[in-house]
Amino acid sequence: MAVPIALRPVVDDDLPALFDQQRDPVANHQAAFTAEDPDDRVAFTAHWARIRNDESVVIRAIVADGRLAGSVLRYEDEGRPEVSYWIDRELWGRGIATAALTAFLDEVSDRPIFARIAHDNAGSLRVLQKCGFAVVGEDRGYATARAEEISEYVLRLDGSASGQT
Repeated sequence: MAVPIALRPVVDDDLPALFDQQRDPVANHQAAFTAEDPDDRVAFTAHWARIRNDESVVIRAIVADGRLAGSVLRYEDEGRPEVSYWIDRELWGRGIATAALTAFLDEVSDRPIFARIAHDNAGSLRVLQKCGFAVVGEDRGYATARAEEISEYVLRLDGSASGQT
């Protein structure tokens, strides 16, 4: 059974926990397309200041079981809207990512909206498909966390609400 979640704006007090989540080497490998140096607090702080001040970015903190579970955001890549999310690895497998992305997609009305994931990230593929995304292509990109170019899926969600295409 999925854990109930809530979405709220990211506040300054969230940043230390989000930084710690970003530093997890297993999560970094799985996400693949991550910060060049996950332990660089200065770069992390600058990145979060930039995205929190960018009016084109919609970002929410994910709260589950009374704690910060991660974040979900909508940004633009080459002029098209994309989503991304990060869940604390201690909370993987509990339905938090699916619940959070579903709620977020109900809030963010951009359609189509895209996502990109490492080809071997089966967990994120399941989450995105449960939320109505479909694989529309494959690409290759440099995965900083793996220090190599890897295959990735490109997914697309059409329709007016999550899970509805």
